[in-house]
Amino acid sequence: MRYWWVNQNQTFRHELAGGYLWSPKRNKNGARNPFYDFMRVVAPGDVVFSFADTQIKAVGIIASHGYEAPKPLEFGSTGAYWDNIGWRVDVKFVRLRASMRPADNMTTLRPLLPQRYSPLQSNGAGLQGIYLAALDDKLAAAIVDLIGGEARDIIRGYRVAEGEMEVVPAIGLEQWEEHQLNSVRNDKLIPETQREQVVLARRGQGLFKSRVMNIERACRITGVTREEHLRASHCKPWRDSSNEERLEGENGLLLTPNADHLFDRGFIGFEDNGDLLISPVADKESLSRLGIDLDRRVNVGGFSDGQRKFLDFHRESVLLSSAFIKL
Repeated sequence: MRYWWVNQNQTFRHELAGGYLWSPKRNKNGARNPFYDFMRVVAPGDVVFSFADTQIKAVGIIASHGYEAPKPLEFGSTGAYWDNIGWRVDVKFVRLRASMRPADNMTTLRPLLPQRYSPLQSNGAGLQGIYLAALDDKLAAAIVDLIGGEARDIIRGYRVAEGEMEVVPAIGLEQWEEHQLNSVRNDKLIPETQREQVVLARRGQGLFKSRVMNIERACRITGVTREEHLRASHCKPWRDSSNEERLEGENGLLLTPNADHLFDRGFIGFEDNGDLLISPVADKESLSRLGIDLDRRVNVGGFSDGQRKFLDFHRESVLLSSAFIKL
């Protein structure tokens, strides 16, 4: 279990009611933002303190890993944000009956604030531009003590139910992909046969799989060669790709369904030299059961120039890992 702080002044009402956190992937100028990047490394069971209007107003238990999703519709007044894709995390929030105002307790909190990526100024005011920040155990424990028994009950309640926690579906992701599928199906400017192939490519089948099999011969993880057990997995996900990229053979790897799931959701990735990358938030026992060897360095072989280009996108925009924090 890890602890997080989220500044929600403008989004508190929507995110609390909707049970989620949402952030852009990058700043408007394209630069990486650590407070958005942290969305990639939260994990189910983590605790998040919700700060809005100078107070901690709610405590949440993280219910999903981060995943790509459009900006929530309720953040604006018109239309769906299908072209504004960010990170979403599902959260089980509990509104506190008695809020805690950090500015009234800085004698306790100030010495515990981190030197980098602090969620608060030394006077207890929030920091503009900060969304999600990591808290160490000492600072988190102090916050829990200041909130009191209500916070302890929320966290303890999760621990009692641990293992029974409901798996929350990535609803925003599903809606986004369904919207894209409908866009392809209804686009009369695309020849019907091509439309069919683009739709089939979403599941790693059809023309896309044939083109990948001209490059790849076996699952990169397991070595399985039987075609019926293999899926053509997009390096740059179907949901992020243009129609041309969706059918591009070099945008694919052959993977068994288990490995395809891990790759698509960002639990594993690959370096350009073929080294297997494992997300720090991936469940190690599950990875082992799904065929990932955790006891040795795994290298799956080299990639073409085109594959390396698409794998770079995967590392930057899909892999659940952040260079701004060591877990």
